[in-house]
Order: sequence, then C-alpha cells, then structure tokens
Amino acid sequence: MELNADFSKRVVIRPEDYQWRPSPANGVERMMLDRIGDEVARATTVVRFAPNSQFDAHTHGGGEEFLVLQGVFSDEHADYPVGSYVRNPIGTAHTPHIGPDGATILVKLCQFDAADTEQKAVATQAAAFEEVAPGLSQLLVHDVPGERVRIVRFAPGTRLGPHAHRGGEEVYVIEGRLQDEHGSYPAGSWIRSPDGSSHTPFSDDGCLLYIKTGHLPAVADGSRAAE
Repeated sequence: MELNADFSKRVVIRPEDYQWRPSPANGVERMMLDRIGDEVARATTVVRFAPNSQFDAHTHGGGEEFLVLQGVFSDEHADYPVGSYVRNPIGTAHTPHIGPDGATILVKLCQFDAADTEQKAVATQAAAFEEVAPGLSQLLVHDVPGERVRIVRFAPGTRLGPHAHRGGEEVYVIEGRLQDEHGSYPAGSWIRSPDGSSHTPFSDDGCLLYIKTGHLPAVADGSRAAE
C-alpha cells in the first residue's frame, strides 16, 4: 500500500476526512495518514483502542514513536496517560494493553535512524515549556540530526512571521485551532509540508501542536525510503 507517499506534496487531513479501518487486532481501529507498505510499513497513523483491548507482543523493527491523545496506553513497562510522548527504538518490544476508558494515540512506525537508540517517555503535560517568542512556548522532546520534535503552544492571538520548512514539517493539532494563509486546522488535523515550503501560522483561539521538522528532505523521486 502507498498512501500519501509522495513527500514532495503538501497533505492536509482534517477530522471530517477520517476513515477508520479495522486492524488485525480486535477492538483496534486505524486512521492512516501516510503509509508505505502493508502490515509492516513506514507509517503515520491515528490508532483508536476500544476499552479493555490489547495488542499482541511485537518488536519494533524500524522503531516506534507515539503521542497519547486520549485515555491511558499501557504495556508491561509503564502506563502512559494523555500527553505522554514515547520513543521505542529499533529492536525494542512490548505488549500493549488498554484499560476501561480506551485510548487514542498518534503513532509513527519504521522511521528511526539506526543510530537513534534513545528510549524515552516524556510526560508533556507536567513538563515546563520554554517561551521562545511572545505568545509562543515549546517543549523540545527529541532532537537528533535530521529530526526535531516539539510540543508547541500558541496563546490566543499569536501570530508568527513567514518561515520556510527546511527538511519539511509535520504538524498534528492536539488542541485548539491552527491557522495560516492556506486554511484553518481544528484539533485532530494533520498537515505535512514538504522541504522548502513556507507559511505564516497564527491562532486566533490558541492551540497545542505536535511538530516534527527536518525529516522530509527532498530526494530525486519525491519520496523517502523506509528506514
């Protein structure tokens, strides 16, 4: 399967565009955002777990990164409440299980560099954000060559100047509404902007964002191979 596999193109998916598909595990549904491959794939996905569901034990052959959007996601290592940002590098394994309230996560698979071996869990809701501009604060959760991940908060009325995305930018709107000259993006929206693109973001009402940058370099065929 190839879905939004041309990384030279801008992609916007809003909540009204969601099409949930069942996964091989009972009680687990997926909204696929981009994908290259079948069940083992380079993929970005919103995954929704029904209450008391579980997933078979599995190994992360290409690494796993996820952000808990709703509920509590658990495995044999820990319980991860809303706002938890977790990285499980290549070769790690776990057996997820979900409690009575269910859970929803944003997950990225098979996108780790082999040299990126740090396993971590960050409780972003309890962490101190750094103010980087008037009305704009951020929490840096991962920073390695070719990949920078932040949780970014826009206070209501915050407007930024135009800027270009060197290495591309990927945004998931966790709360509130993000806006730019191209449109308006409510909570649940996913925006992937290619290398060299630019925009002028703002938020009238305020918003909280997951932002990854630098990981979509331009290549000859407009795509990037799975790692």
